[in-house]
Amino acid sequence: MRRDELNRAIHDLYRAEHEALGERGGYELLERARQWDLAPTLAAGGVIVFPHAGVADCGHQIAAAVHACLDSGTDRVLVISVLHAWNDEMEQARRRVAAGDSPAHERYWGIQGPGLDRGNEWQLDHALYSFRFFWELETRRRGIRGPQVIERYPYLAGGHPESLPGIDELVELARDAVIVSTADPFHHGIGYGDPPEQSLDPEAGGLALARQTIEEGIRLLAAGDYWGYNQHCVRAKSDARDAGQVFRFLRGPLHGEILDLVASDATQLYQTPPPTWVAASLIRWTKVTA
Repeated sequence: MRRDELNRAIHDLYRAEHEALGERGGYELLERARQWDLAPTLAAGGVIVFPHAGVADCGHQIAAAVHACLDSGTDRVLVISVLHAWNDEMEQARRRVAAGDSPAHERYWGIQGPGLDRGNEWQLDHALYSFRFFWELETRRRGIRGPQVIERYPYLAGGHPESLPGIDELVELARDAVIVSTADPFHHGIGYGDPPEQSLDPEAGGLALARQTIEEGIRLLAAGDYWGYNQHCVRAKSDARDAGQVFRFLRGPLHGEILDLVASDATQLYQTPPPTWVAASLIRWTKVTA
């Protein structure tokens, strides 16, 4: 499947999933998300990371991040989003950087987002589709406008998030904003290029492998090993290599933990036999104080 075809297929699938869920289903997931109170984490300078896989599978995790933002008392939310590679040039640039080339030579090096002039590839992305959906539902239910939401999409951090064009703006924004981010940190199975004999069903060792792999990435990012984390994301098929490096740089020392982990099937999207799935996780990053 070409990347432009995959992009259209993802957006078509997301629209269908949200139509099937409807407002009633959305509010049910918002209620389910109340099992976590994550606002204190954000208010204390931590970060909440939510997935962007199938909304029926992990919508409660996304909704938990929305509640955390709205309950935190902030006037501003900075969302550090994944930016997927939507053309071959973006993908080849990502591979060159992972091989050790300097990202400064790449056209897409930098941070995109609304109001910026560093590219509009972010407009093609689906990573915040469900976050926006739950945000609109919950602010409407509460009868509030809600805090300002600023979306930013870093690309090609390459182990040096401090050098990304546009990072100075984020440093300033982060001074009086809470930060949330999104990640699907483990993609697995036939549709993602794993050999059939090494592809595990979620309940037959797959989710255990996902947890082990995601926790490895958490340890690397917690230690501030940006390049090690970048290369971990390549191995884990994590889409959060840039977003993770950026929020860790902005917030400094953090302690990460998985609060919830579920599988989201992707066989329909990739038109492949099972198992083909994504590990969707809700991760709390707590600010480490001396």
